[in-house]
Amino acid sequence: MNIVRKLVLSASVIALSCTAVMAKDLTVGFSQIGSESGWRAAETSVTKLEAEKRGITLKFADAQQKQENQIKAIRGFIAQGVDAILVAPVVATGWEDVLTEAKEAKIPVILLDRGVDAPQDLYLTSVASDQVKEGRVAGEWLVKTVGEKPCKVVELQGTVGSTPAINRKKGFEEAIAGKANITIARSQTGDFTRAKGKEVMEGFLKAENGGKDICAMYAHNDDMAVGGIQAIKDAGLQPGKDILVVSIDAVPDIFAAMVAGEANATVELTPNMAGPAFDALDAYLKDGKEPEKFIITESKLYTPADNPQGEYDNRKGLGY
Repeated sequence: MNIVRKLVLSASVIALSCTAVMAKDLTVGFSQIGSESGWRAAETSVTKLEAEKRGITLKFADAQQKQENQIKAIRGFIAQGVDAILVAPVVATGWEDVLTEAKEAKIPVILLDRGVDAPQDLYLTSVASDQVKEGRVAGEWLVKTVGEKPCKVVELQGTVGSTPAINRKKGFEEAIAGKANITIARSQTGDFTRAKGKEVMEGFLKAENGGKDICAMYAHNDDMAVGGIQAIKDAGLQPGKDILVVSIDAVPDIFAAMVAGEANATVELTPNMAGPAFDALDAYLKDGKEPEKFIITESKLYTPADNPQGEYDNRKGLGY
């Protein structure tokens, strides 16, 4: 628990500088996508801890990766008259009606981790990483690592239509643009899950000469990467050597893979979106101060040179 508290307290400058206590008896609804990945579980854990630390009653709803469940949950929060709503949207489209309902009920909505295709006046703020930058950092690492060597990449995409899948693909493609030696040979959704990532990678390996024609695997999250690593091992190849592995999130298991020599790089996505979100909500409820529309977290690259055993030890208690 000390590790969790340390991350929560240090993850944002805002959280460190803001010591005021929120209005008492504050109730906030939280519509979470589900638990499709270790990172998602950590985000849920840290959000609950942040709420407890601030004396907020948090009403939690797990959407099990279905938008209709999220919309139902948000409407339930509105009916209950909560003070605010946090939502990590499973996909980008289809939110305008329910967000309009929240606005009409004068309940501020804060987006966590993912964005939506809706008018910006329908939500108070969005706390997220720069997902395009995450993909770009991953791509830049690959460009630097392979140099002029021919490199066929297979890509494990996130959930179709989700902003991370769209943006992490865009950033990666921007990084390798103009590098004729690096090509994305195959790209398919693994739905951000370990099992689906393994299944899709198995298909890629069969289609690419048993994997011998693959230079690198780029996964939109670490869980798919871990599934892909298992598929590579099952095919008789060495992940991290025969096939380079780069992914996004920086969850404990990817650091364990680095320690084993089976992964090469990951880009961090902090699970503490709630700290900055609650700080923005606090200021808004107290003073009517409109926060920045987009609050951006850091995107840091980690490789085996960055003490992966230590990173694993520091993160393993975060609920991943």
